[in-house]
Amino acid sequence: MENFVFYNPVKILFGKGQIAKIAAEIPADARILVTYGGGSIKTNGVYDQVKLVLAGRNVTEFGGIEPNPHLETLLKAVEVVRKEGIDFLLAVGGGSVLDGTKFIAAAVPFVGDPWDILAKQASVTAAVPFGAVLTLPATGSEMNTNSVVTKWETQEKLYFSSPLVFPRFSVLDPETTFSLPPRQISNGIVDAYTHVMEQYLTYPVNAPLQDRMAESILKTLIEEGPKTFANPQDYDARANIMWCATMALNGLIGVGVPQDWATHMIGHELTALHGLDHAQTLAIVLPSTLTIRRDRKWQKLLQYAERVWGIVDGSEETRITDAIAQTRNFFESVGVRTRLADYGVGLDTIPVIIDRFEKRGFVALGEHQDVNPEVVEKILALSL
Repeated sequence: MENFVFYNPVKILFGKGQIAKIAAEIPADARILVTYGGGSIKTNGVYDQVKLVLAGRNVTEFGGIEPNPHLETLLKAVEVVRKEGIDFLLAVGGGSVLDGTKFIAAAVPFVGDPWDILAKQASVTAAVPFGAVLTLPATGSEMNTNSVVTKWETQEKLYFSSPLVFPRFSVLDPETTFSLPPRQISNGIVDAYTHVMEQYLTYPVNAPLQDRMAESILKTLIEEGPKTFANPQDYDARANIMWCATMALNGLIGVGVPQDWATHMIGHELTALHGLDHAQTLAIVLPSTLTIRRDRKWQKLLQYAERVWGIVDGSEETRITDAIAQTRNFFESVGVRTRLADYGVGLDTIPVIIDRFEKRGFVALGEHQDVNPEVVEKILALSL
């Protein structure tokens, strides 16, 4: 196992009725900005719950944060925070709202062009504190330091991470997910699954606990995912999916082990260029990445085949091929297509993505830092 430092201060309020407890988590004299997305929280009852809890408080609202939040929109919120003297943010929504709110929190005190936080990885030295009410389990943003933002003007999707943007608290009430459309539940399952795979399916470093924890999340997603479609108001299934998504990317399963993230970096480009959902890009790229990188991931692929899918018969080559096929089949079974052609994206997107990577000063991706543009091209070609 590799050396590591683990720190996660996020307070989780999990379960029914937990939104009612947020008042005690926010300073009584705080000037609060509530951020949210397209307005679904106003139809599913979450908005009313939050408003009731914050009645009598100094509250301003900022809605309209997009899926794959746009820099241009977030900068408008930054101006609101500065103008109104806001000193606490409350993100109410899914991962995009949370990611966008993290950027707002970091951008408000930032000196210079806030885009530099993403484009130049400029240091974040201060941030406005914030809490979260999660309504869509997927990204794990409710318990980590990561944020991904899209600059719509240039079709760039970049990320930053800072311990200063850990949420102070996050409310996870599975009942808030009952009204989600199937597409969003499907995306959330694929997103969480791929987060685990990026940290788990690399190479062995004698970290059996992390491996077993990762495998348990994968198996739970496989078992509980279909239940959420069979009965959208199955509280237990929704609760298990919600906690899986949080545990998939709160740092715990990634300590002391190598991590990949090539699938995500390639996927970000597909979203930026073609507007595909984040999870759709992961479902497209991950099976191809596993196939192209199978020689470098051989031992973990065999372990994955046996422990997650119960594949023990046949040659090593056959078992690995079957495990990758099962991964693709699982994504398809929860409603997420796994080929570029399924989304009308063709061969011509490959050189565009390669060119974008190279112009940014491409640093080789993957757990071995050897996924170069040539490898990316092979992965995308296989994804057609």
